[in-house]
Amino acid sequence: MIRSCDDRDLEVIRAIMNDGAQAYKGIIPADRWTDPYMSRMELQREIDDGVVFWGFEEAGTLAGVMGIQEVQDVALIRHSYVRTASQKRGIGAHLLSHLREFAKGPVLVGTWADAVWAIRFYEKHCFRLVGPPEKDRLLKKYWTVPERQIETSVVLADPKWWELGKSW
Repeated sequence: MIRSCDDRDLEVIRAIMNDGAQAYKGIIPADRWTDPYMSRMELQREIDDGVVFWGFEEAGTLAGVMGIQEVQDVALIRHSYVRTASQKRGIGAHLLSHLREFAKGPVLVGTWADAVWAIRFYEKHCFRLVGPPEKDRLLKKYWTVPERQIETSVVLADPKWWELGKSW
């Protein structure tokens, strides 16, 4: 079952994020990795900035979470994580499909350039990589991330983006 998350879910969301983020350890540049990956303060800041989290619940327990954030004329998929023990069962796909229904405009995703499995996941769901100059421009326009993260990330766009001719 997919449900919206609220303040009562903060610690569970954070636990799922920190568990799921272990897959990125050694993939994310060492200067960008933190342990824990997501602090309570960072998570609260993301929510305060408009990220709305949804969770996939199994037997009364959240197994995966994904956020969506409306920014200007796009929706950003943010913080997509599934518990390690629940991965490879379609939870991320269900969450992504659900969140895309809410998007008012094109959907963009940012992820680490070396996270090949994450890029493939989004490509499997009809997202396409944007070119390097567009990626930099989009990350600066829609995200608040440091320059180092811009250097080591990619952006993928859904079909709505390309239909609108937004391939600068």
